[in-house]
Amino acid sequence: MPVTHPTPKLVIFDCDGVLVDSEITTNHVLIEDLATHGLNVTMDQCMDLFVGGTMKGVLAKAREMGADLADGWVDQIYAKMYARLEEGVDLVPGIPALLEQLEDAQIPFCVASNGSEAKMKITLDQNGLWEVFHPNAMFSAHSLGVAKPEPGIFLAAASHFDVQARDCVVIEDSETGAMAAARAGMRCLGHVPHGTGARLAQHNAEVFEGMDEVAALLSIV
Repeated sequence: MPVTHPTPKLVIFDCDGVLVDSEITTNHVLIEDLATHGLNVTMDQCMDLFVGGTMKGVLAKAREMGADLADGWVDQIYAKMYARLEEGVDLVPGIPALLEQLEDAQIPFCVASNGSEAKMKITLDQNGLWEVFHPNAMFSAHSLGVAKPEPGIFLAAASHFDVQARDCVVIEDSETGAMAAARAGMRCLGHVPHGTGARLAQHNAEVFEGMDEVAALLSIV
């Protein structure tokens, strides 16, 4: 028989790749930039190596792989990414309907991202979601000083809403996010629109393909 779960008391969304369909856009920028610094990677390699991490982590890993990156590179790549994102990025299909279902079920939700609030301002504001999450339902690793795969960002969100970790559900698309959820003691749903999701599943994430599946997984339909 399938495992049944109680309805959560808090749903925590990652931002890039979960709320907004921004991963391909930002990784295109990263690929283009790294090529000018002596490191050539494909889209699949870039997504595999860097998605879910921090830009400081990308800097360190890219240098290990031979990229000639200056100490000010993180600020430079963020500026390039922000400029590209400002050209427009779509919501992940099914997100508006899912947020409405959560509101109807009176289940609080928030966003917790390794990205900066400035980045979330760009992607969420153009899609009408900035005021939905900011300022009381938004948690950034840049502000908190702790990043996934450490659990601190998720635990901070739970504490803010006065909810126990076991009563939270995290929706993630990266291995680092799934690791953070596991370390926090939270149930994790792994959004994998393409591929097998094996990397997320090994950290106990329940892999799903489309956001239209989530309401049933949360037992709110």
